[in-house]
Amino acid sequence: MYRLLLRARYWRIVRFFAGVTLNVVFWEMLVRRIGLDFLARRTRAARLRKIAVRFRALAIRMGGVMIKVGQFLSARLDVLPPEITEELAGLQDEVPPEPFDSIRRLAESEFSVPLDQVFESFDPVPLAAASLGQVHRARLNPAEAAQAGFEKVVVKIQRPNIETLVEVDLSAIRVVGNWLTYYRPVSDRADVPAIIEEFAATIHEEIDYLAEGRNAGTFHDHFREDSFVHVPRVVWPRTTVRVLTLEDVYAIKITDYDSITAAGIDRAKVAERLLGTYLRQIFENGFFHADPHPGNLFVTPVDGTNEDGSPRWKLTFVDFGMVGRLPNNLAEGLREAVISVGLRDSVRLVQAYRTLGVLVPGANTKLLEEAGAQLFDRFWGMNMSELRRIRHDDMVRFGMQFRELMYSMPFQLPENLLLLGRTIAILSGMCTGLDPEFNLWTQLAPYATRLAGGDEEGWFEKWLDEIGGWLRTLAAVPGRAERVLGRMERGELNVQIPMVNLQISHLERSVNRLTGTILFMALLIAGAMLHSSDEVLGMVLMGVSALVLFFTMFLVRGHRPW
Repeated sequence: MYRLLLRARYWRIVRFFAGVTLNVVFWEMLVRRIGLDFLARRTRAARLRKIAVRFRALAIRMGGVMIKVGQFLSARLDVLPPEITEELAGLQDEVPPEPFDSIRRLAESEFSVPLDQVFESFDPVPLAAASLGQVHRARLNPAEAAQAGFEKVVVKIQRPNIETLVEVDLSAIRVVGNWLTYYRPVSDRADVPAIIEEFAATIHEEIDYLAEGRNAGTFHDHFREDSFVHVPRVVWPRTTVRVLTLEDVYAIKITDYDSITAAGIDRAKVAERLLGTYLRQIFENGFFHADPHPGNLFVTPVDGTNEDGSPRWKLTFVDFGMVGRLPNNLAEGLREAVISVGLRDSVRLVQAYRTLGVLVPGANTKLLEEAGAQLFDRFWGMNMSELRRIRHDDMVRFGMQFRELMYSMPFQLPENLLLLGRTIAILSGMCTGLDPEFNLWTQLAPYATRLAGGDEEGWFEKWLDEIGGWLRTLAAVPGRAERVLGRMERGELNVQIPMVNLQISHLERSVNRLTGTILFMALLIAGAMLHSSDEVLGMVLMGVSALVLFFTMFLVRGHRPW
């Protein structure tokens, strides 16, 4: 019976994505290829939003990996349209709790003794329930409490059979991923099977509570000397692969704005410390908490007051199942990106893109530099409230100015940046919720300046590299000039205007398809009219019309100028 339920679950996921695939193929390939591109564009936003709403309902109903998939997809701003990412952005990992009897049985099988012999007390009502496990409050027995240095704990217990559900869901998702390798708008920008395997590795790490305990220990070591950050300690004697016991550090939820204010804590300071802590995790530690949703971050009041008389408090992190690790080259690219944004240097920002590996081959870097400079000139220094008040006409004008860039979308997000992208997106919303006037730029600029000037070791070598680059560029100028002049003399110099060429290509393709559609309709109608008087000729004409339709849909191309 259980195997039948698992098979039904597998096919339910596959059927859903098969329906989505057919929808995309029909509207984005068939409809557009017969010259009805305007109809596909007009209905696209509503269709995509409907797909996202249906997926969200499916994820909440099924739990398991599907909620994690939704959260994962919400971060794919480089591949998926905003209608989908925005709908999935608020998907929370909260599902109905598992019955306590099944949770008790799993915990007792891990400890090999009854639960009441392990803990002094154990609350059967879960503190929180998620798709992979749930959390209960408990109290250590006196001997273990004396050894640990605290008695109140939270016990995180996996849902029964979650490993099997994970494998079933991942099998279905791998099938869907193989389909996407044949859809070029996605496959050109992302290695879908590699992304799925990266996601699978993350999920497997999340259901290994020993790994989560080690992550919590690493995080605790990084902030051991920081009196403003609190990390729960792991009770290792009561931790296994499927049960994790931690110090109970639950306090004021970071989104409980009224309670934070009632405690006399400045919400703007909370937003500032939250961002500063994450900047340190990303750029100094290369190891960051990658699931900063409201249930995992708390503001903890502590005894005493600060020098200005304000109450003291700590920023508390919980749940280290999802963490990110940045290799050295990626950390260097992010460091350069932060410096370039803080210093408003669009050329350096494009160099950072290269270091990060986020540019697709052949990207127009000059246009990217110009777009970055324009963005800095127009929007740098605005807080979130001011950015939200930007007039729609201004954004349209910017989009028209750089429409070639918008059309080509020259970015691809490497797998190891996925968690970081999602983390920063959630973090930005949290900081704005705490402080509507939160200004990312004022927070980032001093940090960027410190990063730019803080690397005293090797500064002389870096300057030599810069000077060497300038000298190489200068040395290449005479040769390049001679080649250009030679081509001009021979009449071989072509000047490309990418946007004009692009528009000509679109126009040519549209005219070809319109001509093909008209010819198809003419032949089909003529064949139908002649069928009654001359059956053979009528069938021939209708057959030719089918060939014309096939040719129009699949073989007609506009001239591509590059």
